[in-house]
Amino acid sequence: MVRPSQSPGAPVTVPASLPVSDVSKPGCGCGCSDSGEPELDVRAIPHALRHATVFGALGAVTAGSSMRLVAPHDPKPLLAQIAEREEGAIEVTYLERGPEAWTLRLTRRA
Repeated sequence: MVRPSQSPGAPVTVPASLPVSDVSKPGCGCGCSDSGEPELDVRAIPHALRHATVFGALGAVTAGSSMRLVAPHDPKPLLAQIAEREEGAIEVTYLERGPEAWTLRLTRRA
């Protein structure tokens, strides 16, 4: 990595360790917190990346928690993949059924 004040080829000093403040709490450590149910609107995500994006987000949903998914169509193929990958651990509730958007609640069973 070259910083603006450095010339290309100049050595970069990397610290041997970084301080860790509190690893007992979930999250990234930035101090921000989420309230309510997170929502992932995949309508703007390129089709080739949508399913992988949902799988990644769903992996962050803890037991007993849920997330909302907003899709441009009824995501039946995605739901079949989720059922297979998660082995029935995800409960699906339709909140809105088109025509512009389908909104679903995905809840990880406790």
